[in-house]
Amino acid sequence: MSTMPGAARVRTTEIGQHVGERVRLLGWLHNVRRLGGVNFVILRDGWGTVQAVTEPESELAARLGAEVGVESVIALDGVVVQEPQAPGGYELHQPRVEALTPVDEPPPVTISKRAVNASLPSQLDHAVVVNRHPARRALFRLAAGVMHAFRATLDAQGFTEVQTPKIVASATESGANVFAIDYFGRPAYLAQSPQFYKQIMVGVFERVYEVGPVFRAEPHDTTRHINEYVSLDVEFGFIEDHGTVMRLLREVLAGIFTHLQTALAAELALVNATLPGLPVELPHIHFADAKELILRLHGVDERSEPDLSPQDERWLGEWAQREHGSDFLFVTGYPMSKRPFYTHPDPARPTYSNSFDLLFRGTELVTGGQRLHRYGDYLAALARAGLPTASFERYLEAFRYGMPPHGGFAIGSERLLMQLTGAPNVRLTTLFPRDLNRLTP
Repeated sequence: MSTMPGAARVRTTEIGQHVGERVRLLGWLHNVRRLGGVNFVILRDGWGTVQAVTEPESELAARLGAEVGVESVIALDGVVVQEPQAPGGYELHQPRVEALTPVDEPPPVTISKRAVNASLPSQLDHAVVVNRHPARRALFRLAAGVMHAFRATLDAQGFTEVQTPKIVASATESGANVFAIDYFGRPAYLAQSPQFYKQIMVGVFERVYEVGPVFRAEPHDTTRHINEYVSLDVEFGFIEDHGTVMRLLREVLAGIFTHLQTALAAELALVNATLPGLPVELPHIHFADAKELILRLHGVDERSEPDLSPQDERWLGEWAQREHGSDFLFVTGYPMSKRPFYTHPDPARPTYSNSFDLLFRGTELVTGGQRLHRYGDYLAALARAGLPTASFERYLEAFRYGMPPHGGFAIGSERLLMQLTGAPNVRLTTLFPRDLNRLTP
């Protein structure tokens, strides 16, 4: 089974430009379908699929699916024909195939069907193969699109990308949920966030962002938590208050969704994702008012609780959709007792903070707010929290020598994709998830 030597490769998404020509494609044998007197050979490359039509009695038909099984790496050439009934509107006739890396055993999970019909553990155990499925691949191309648009939107506003250490000397959030490591005989931790460093870099660039992993040693076993995820972090100076941060967040989300719609519409369709509307002003509610609303609508009195439960978030998401027609809702003014020591209090209500969460379709997506920026305020905040200033000496040095009013936010990339696609579990929107029980693949 030989193909054209030296012919230039064409991607599956480009064959419409070559109608009537013989073209060469490289990829994987995705499937062989036998329908009546016709065989359809499906090739999958890194961008899509294309079908080639061959007669059942041909040598090619006899060998495909036998000694050359699905997931074999193949070279395929054929004449491009416009065919409205074919997937994508085009197919190859008079095909010739060369097996570059033959595979003679079926994959552990079938990926040639429209959907992956396997349990979540099976999909995750065999992710190295399952992620080849067109819908899985589309999802992770959307993830790449989110990161691209995040960067492009902020670059256009004068932000500088930074990469901060992931091995740190102290816990960022000053909590117990950190992964401790042995750093040449000294204790160290995997970073819970780039928070300290991105604040420090406001003193250098004024506007910074980072795309990178963060680590949370939280013993959650839920559909929305993993222990390592990609965080899209922003920090910038010379703000008025947390409202300035909320407005920038809205612009960033608008940039992401616009890019996905214009550049990745096919991928959105493949995973049945519906982009949300994004009004100029997103609805918002103060934390205290949200608790009163939950009491009034659902008879649940949690006013003494300093946080929102997942059920609270779902109720508030339903309210935002019903009252404002919005998939998004800002909850502002979380109690200072539930926010890290660097959070700026509300000057008018000091027990509440100049911070926010953004709910997306009833689930927390973003946390952000205004930070303290005066050195003396940090010393007082650390004293109130019972934390030793010596542990934060290098961090505090940035504030000792002048920092502007500043703030920022962080978006969980995998959770954004989960809510965008309606996936039932964040592990399905994570390339190779790490949770309580999973360290491989």
